[in-house]
Amino acid sequence: MKRLLIVDDHAVVRHGLKLACEQNGFEVVATLPTISEARSAIAALNPQIVVVDINLPDGSGFELIQWIRKINNSLPIVVLSLNDSPEYVRAARSSGANAYIVKSAPIEELIAAIQFAISSPHSFSSKVKASTYEFALTAREFDVLALMDKGFSNLQISAQLHISLSTVKTHVSSILQKLSANNRVAAIKVARDTGLLT
Repeated sequence: MKRLLIVDDHAVVRHGLKLACEQNGFEVVATLPTISEARSAIAALNPQIVVVDINLPDGSGFELIQWIRKINNSLPIVVLSLNDSPEYVRAARSSGANAYIVKSAPIEELIAAIQFAISSPHSFSSKVKASTYEFALTAREFDVLALMDKGFSNLQISAQLHISLSTVKTHVSSILQKLSANNRVAAIKVARDTGLLT
């Protein structure tokens, strides 16, 4: 029985996922709402697969995926998100996830994605279709964009993501350029209008 860890900020979603995964033969070792709790649990419980949401209260799922990849290159990771933007799918893939599933998908699709990730830990799958918008934001730029949307300053983003202020400025500049925006407000509006932010 494979040990599975669920990271999602909604208690109802965590409960539903736990039941569904257990009914499909997985042992759910923990269901957690934050990145910090997930890091501790991964270190302590050594799960064999992780299901993670993108929007978490203390950062983005991309951040957690990148942290996992630094310590374990083959742990299967499935992203489960409300956002069906191809940009998010690309960012999930580049950060090291194995599959991307939207929360509106049937549970069978999630189970299939988990089983795929287990059998092909160095592959990637998603059923999200391509978009007319092609911004090519990186996973880290999504992290920065999400914090910009919450009103964080560059200094606060630097502290939250544990990156230098100059790196934050580089990411913000890149986001503005890719979204063809002159300032943060305009960038956030473009991101909302095109589905990058929900």
